[in-house]
Amino acid sequence: MPFPALPRLETERLLLRAVEHADLPALFDINGDDDVTRYLPYTSWRDQADAQAWYARIAARHELGSAMQFAVIDKRSNTVVGSCLLFNLDEANEHVEVGYVLGKAHWGNGFMREAVTALIDYAFDRLRMRRVEAIADPRNTPSDRLLSSLGFMREGLLRQRWMRNGEMQDGCYYGLLRHEWPPEAKTRATPRP
Repeated sequence: MPFPALPRLETERLLLRAVEHADLPALFDINGDDDVTRYLPYTSWRDQADAQAWYARIAARHELGSAMQFAVIDKRSNTVVGSCLLFNLDEANEHVEVGYVLGKAHWGNGFMREAVTALIDYAFDRLRMRRVEAIADPRNTPSDRLLSSLGFMREGLLRQRWMRNGEMQDGCYYGLLRHEWPPEAKTRATPRP
């Protein structure tokens, strides 16, 4: 079964909503930065054609119901600071995968913790998932800290998971079960129709 219609999720400082074509310039600045994409399973966007191709792919995935791609908006400045998504929904086995990217100018201020917390809340409370998964390059210390702080457990190493710029990259596999999701880790995330 595909994902339901994309909700709007709000936290104290952030709005998570469907990515719009108008978001591409801000997302290009984020995804075109080699420091940001260093440990991600794709190469940095080099031109607007890369951004347009990405947008076409996510629009198709939304249409098929195979992913929920959100723009992460700082409510104070009304600017796109990153993006995050739920994908690889397995309704029969009640699990889904989470992914995220944050612009370098916003590193270290807790935005991605807030955004991913909202996605986890949504996955467990609204989608009724039993498990949320993530894969991150084991050298990506900030991502490891984020996932660990949210209660994810390292469950294994996927050796040579991705090829990026001619380099094989490993992937560390993380899992979080619904009963492990501590209430104190949650922020208030309110879905809006």
